[in-house]
Amino acid sequence: TTLGDRWTVLAVCVVIRGCSIPVAWKVIGAHAKGSWRPYWEGLLEHLEGRIPADWQVLVLADRGLYARWLFEAIVEKGWHPFLRINLGVKARAVGESDFDWISRWVPTPGTQWQGVVECFVGKKSRLACTLLMQWQEGYEHPWVILTDLAPQAANVAWYGLRAWVECGFKDFKRGGFGWHHEKMQDAGRVERLWLAMAVAMVWMVSLGIQAESQRPSACPEQLPEQHIARKRMKQASPQPPARRLSCAQRGRLVLLATLLQAEDLPIGRLLPEMWPETVVSPQKVASPSKLRQRDKHRQRKHQQKKAARRR
Repeated sequence: TTLGDRWTVLAVCVVIRGCSIPVAWKVIGAHAKGSWRPYWEGLLEHLEGRIPADWQVLVLADRGLYARWLFEAIVEKGWHPFLRINLGVKARAVGESDFDWISRWVPTPGTQWQGVVECFVGKKSRLACTLLMQWQEGYEHPWVILTDLAPQAANVAWYGLRAWVECGFKDFKRGGFGWHHEKMQDAGRVERLWLAMAVAMVWMVSLGIQAESQRPSACPEQLPEQHIARKRMKQASPQPPARRLSCAQRGRLVLLATLLQAEDLPIGRLLPEMWPETVVSPQKVASPSKLRQRDKHRQRKHQQKKAARRR
């Protein structure tokens, strides 16, 4: 993530329940010249040995970060790369002799493909890996993922977890701590500020998760057959639940309530949830005319309620 024309932060984050918690980061000048490779390698080295060996670790990264050395560095640590690349590359599947554009495997929305390939034509960049591809309806481009997992052991939908990192950056900036207002001129101070925010994020997210897990669960089975809640339950896909309030913000509210009531500060828990199993189509954004009609309808209903109260 960046902060205007002042800072670029390279961060490795753990994602959980729609939130993102930084665990290693490096702050550099926004216009600093040179390769980021030494910084990324240093961050991965810092995390090596700090994760239980029996955990399955996926390392997700967006298209702008893919590099063969990064893929291989992740594998060397015993983790699994899950790196997105652009569609404009060539590959050959097992049994093929010639390289061809990978777009042939997902020519239209609604198509998907996965298999073991040799990706990239150049000998220096060529990589033997598993290629996962899916072009979900509603997306402008397909998801194209490179991993070392076997095709039958991987699911392209897992890449959707990477979007939670963007939610974490928002919590650090306008959606939470207001980091975008800081005026620091020293990279070391910015890194220490990130440490404070990361610790606070762990606390808020853990409290939010605990509060969310203690909410009374609905029982749609007790509702009439035609009730909207029962219909939605039947149509629901195997996905993490959609949230109107993030665990980070829920935890922040728990902390504020605790302070206002002069109670002992609570300690939360980090509880996992299911991974996504399907790629969900993006929600359609209403057109400006539809939004205006919606606003007018709400205003009419509001005026009708006011008139009814006067009577």
